[in-house]
Amino acid sequence: MPKLTILVGTMYGGALDVAEQVKPLFEQAGYDVDISEQPSVDDVSQASDLTLFCVSTTGSGDFPGNFVPFIRSLKDQSPSLAGLRYGLIALGDSSYGDTFCGAGRALDELLQDHGAHRLGERLEIDAMETFMADDAAVPWVEEWIDAQKLKVA
Repeated sequence: MPKLTILVGTMYGGALDVAEQVKPLFEQAGYDVDISEQPSVDDVSQASDLTLFCVSTTGSGDFPGNFVPFIRSLKDQSPSLAGLRYGLIALGDSSYGDTFCGAGRALDELLQDHGAHRLGERLEIDAMETFMADDAAVPWVEEWIDAQKLKVA
């Protein structure tokens, strides 16, 4: 059974809610799914078959508090992430202008700088347009799962 790890960066629980809402979709597709609210570099350097990041943005494009230690460790240890295949759901609020989904965008860049491979496009969910983030995340995840099946087949 393929393994999927969902790494969550959240301040008020929105990104965790998304992770919990999409978990059954992966399970129905045959994945063994783990959700981590306190991610570590080990979660990405000893990667599962696939990794999904659900990350909200706080302040002026900042990472949520629970995600900061992970980002610091990633920068300090600078591991090769050539084996990491991931998807990314970024949550933000476009009323913040240039920092909209800043944490997700910064994470995406950092992961790619370390050799990781994003599968598909990053999903950016705007709180100004989507009241319930899972309304945008569920269809995206369904398409993302189908795309991964096609690559394996």
